[in-house]
Amino acid sequence: MPDIRISPRGVACPWLSWIRWSRLIGLFLLCLFMVAVISHVYLTDINSDPTDGQKLRIPLQTDEDESQIKRLNQEIKSLRKIKASVNNELRDMESKRQKLQSQISGYQKQIDILSAQIETSEKEIKSTQLTLEQLRLEKSEMDKQYLPILKAPIKMLMGENSNVKLPMPFNGQRCKMHSCFDFSRCSVFSGFPVYFYDSEKDLNIGELVPFVKNGIDVYFEENLYRTFDPSTACIFVAIVGQQINRITYSGLEKSLEKLPFWHGDGRNHILINLMRDENADIDIFDGANTGRAIIVQSPFVKTIFRSEFDIVIPPNIGKASGDVWEELPPISPIRRKYFLSFIGSFKGNVQFQNGEQTDEQISNVEDSVISFLKNIQLKLDPEIFIKFSCDTIIPGAINGEYSMCQRDESRHELLKHSTFALIISPANESYVSTNIFQLRFYEALKYGAIPVILGDHVTLPYMEILDWKKATVILPKARLTEFHFILRTFTDTAMATMRRTGRYYFETYFSSTQSILDTALALIRTRLNIPPAPIVDMKSPSVFENNSYVDYKYEEVNPENDEILGPLEAVFPSVKFSNNFTQNVFYHKFTQTGDPFRNYPFTPFEHVLPSESKFIGSGYGFRPIGKGEGGAGKEFSEALGGNLPREQFTLVMLTYERSNVLITALQRLKGLPFLNKAVVVWNNPAPPTSDLKWPDIGVPIHVIKTTKNSLNNRFLPYDVIETEAILSIDDDAHLRHDEIVFGFRVWREERDRIVGFPGRFHAWDVKNNAWLYNSNYSCELSMVLTGAAFFHKYYAYMYSYVMPAAIREKVNEYVNCEDIAMNFLVSHITRKPPVKVTSRWTFRCPGCPQTLSNDRSHFEERHKCINFFVKVYGYMPLLYTQYRVDSVLFKTRLPHDKQKCFKFI
Repeated sequence: MPDIRISPRGVACPWLSWIRWSRLIGLFLLCLFMVAVISHVYLTDINSDPTDGQKLRIPLQTDEDESQIKRLNQEIKSLRKIKASVNNELRDMESKRQKLQSQISGYQKQIDILSAQIETSEKEIKSTQLTLEQLRLEKSEMDKQYLPILKAPIKMLMGENSNVKLPMPFNGQRCKMHSCFDFSRCSVFSGFPVYFYDSEKDLNIGELVPFVKNGIDVYFEENLYRTFDPSTACIFVAIVGQQINRITYSGLEKSLEKLPFWHGDGRNHILINLMRDENADIDIFDGANTGRAIIVQSPFVKTIFRSEFDIVIPPNIGKASGDVWEELPPISPIRRKYFLSFIGSFKGNVQFQNGEQTDEQISNVEDSVISFLKNIQLKLDPEIFIKFSCDTIIPGAINGEYSMCQRDESRHELLKHSTFALIISPANESYVSTNIFQLRFYEALKYGAIPVILGDHVTLPYMEILDWKKATVILPKARLTEFHFILRTFTDTAMATMRRTGRYYFETYFSSTQSILDTALALIRTRLNIPPAPIVDMKSPSVFENNSYVDYKYEEVNPENDEILGPLEAVFPSVKFSNNFTQNVFYHKFTQTGDPFRNYPFTPFEHVLPSESKFIGSGYGFRPIGKGEGGAGKEFSEALGGNLPREQFTLVMLTYERSNVLITALQRLKGLPFLNKAVVVWNNPAPPTSDLKWPDIGVPIHVIKTTKNSLNNRFLPYDVIETEAILSIDDDAHLRHDEIVFGFRVWREERDRIVGFPGRFHAWDVKNNAWLYNSNYSCELSMVLTGAAFFHKYYAYMYSYVMPAAIREKVNEYVNCEDIAMNFLVSHITRKPPVKVTSRWTFRCPGCPQTLSNDRSHFEERHKCINFFVKVYGYMPLLYTQYRVDSVLFKTRLPHDKQKCFKFI
């Protein structure tokens, strides 16, 4: 038996154990491999399709199994055919479904379009119904209402025998207009024709000094009323100036009688004395028989002055014509260095007629005046500067009057530093006006010292038409002991108002030969109830040769707004010249800031009727809300309402070299209620291109060709603008229809003010004591930019014809500030701030080219403009306001059956 070694642990050799385990493992892996191969082959045979007559062979299968397999194969083939057929049917059905879905989508679009068309048609029907209602109202108004003749005055001269000449008893000392003036030559339709004599040839009293001659020659050439046909003249004007050779009474009287149309008594003649010499202490017409002629001059002897017939004018010592703002001091500070000033030396030896007073009595009165004034100066008020002696006496004072002292420059400097200027009327009451008195009065007004006239027996210039109590303090000498107390009661506001009024009177009626003559003739024309000459509109040449809107290339556009904001009416103009012959309007014009010398088709200052009048016989043109019953949004959108008859507005849009922006802006106007027409001010040097398509917005579009590129063109009073209301808008300002309509409704209640959207204000520069233009968000504003604002056409006339030319020149220089200039003008005339509507503060136009307002120098120029305009006006006209305007029912909770006035305003 072999010897077998056993390990200590009772196990055979370890390598024999390892060989045994390796064999077992290898056998196990081989079995796994064989199972995998067999399974693969078997499964492959089962899944394979029998082809070419081969049959599936399964080991150990019977004949019965084969027949069953055959039957199953046939069923599988049948099922596969069914599957293919079903797939084909499904594909056909999907195609049909997609077609049906496409048709349904098209039908839905058509339904949406039809719904929109139905909604639009309903709105058009409603708008048409409103329009028909408006037409019915117009027809009933035309059938029932009386309309006065409202149009510009036309020249319609009467024949020689058309009017019966009134008897005119002649008494030169008692002449009045009804007794010494031939009204038959001056029909109210005549246009006030004036025949001017050639003073040197016709009067034959000597050659005029060059200044007077040049001034009147220019005035004659530019005068609107001048006629060269004496047979049609209403009045005949002869001007007597400062002749080189002195005029004698007898020589003057003979010259007057030789005038070709004097007709023996000088009826309808106006004798104007423009003598400039303050040394002339006499009335050149005193002692001369002037018959029925009206005398116009500064000095007047009481015995020849015929009240309400002759006219007192200021001394002719200004320039020939033009603006004088550079010669005038600013209105502020209101309280100047001296509270009251006076320099003069009393001239004694008074001679009176009829023994009214003696020299001794007059001397005692004047001594009392001098003593009291000196006492005030020394003991009560050191701010008073009074001096009763002169280093140099200016000749010209009459006896009983205080002579003027010093050189002109020193007098003027004293007045510039005086709050009030004392003017003591002559003690010699045989004169109603003297050269020295009028010269003192003239200088006080010019240099902003409020005149204090002690003695109420004198006659001031143009007292018939000017309310001097608004600019002067007039007290009888009996108030000598109390006048200082009276003056000390004046507030800064009262003094500022008087000084501003005095400055306006001076600039308009005193400052030049032209203004003096214009005022004198206007006073006579007003006496005769003849309206001024109508203002002339600016012509509106079209950029198109045919000048016809219908020949423009245009394309149809859809309305931008889907809210009914008002009836779409046919365009109609505003009523013009409604106050041609209203006498109170005649006289009111002279005291109101503006232009008293021309007749304007309309102004923003007309009064309104009592509310009940529109329902009791005076309802022409009125469209009350709910026919007077009122209402919420629905009724509000059907009528314009308010306190004035219906009206429309004209949109004026300035554009320069961005046609696409312009066309887009015009397209947005389609369907805008109350729009009369759109006026495009084409500032481009080149005309529009021929392929530019203008939108059809339902109202005319007038494209005006300008003579030069100027921002002032925005405010020219074009003749195509036939409405009182103007909406000035930039081509890049995007306003919704409801915003525009709301702004228009607000403007109708504030028609004397600028009403608009972007607000700005003027701020005080503390460091430099100057004004700054500010566009930051603020709770106060003083300007509304005219890039989106309503204003009255009257202000377009004022801006272009009356506002100092220096302002328009500054606008051209900077190509900037026209909106600031318009705000200054309106606030100066009305003393009111603008009105801001809605929450808009600015406009953004992302697709627009670079604008001027983005230039870095833009704001610097606007700072300079404001300070320059202040110098021209003499003060800051702009006023602050702290509120904006929204519609009545804005943010108000309403019942479900009520609508708001506007959805978003």
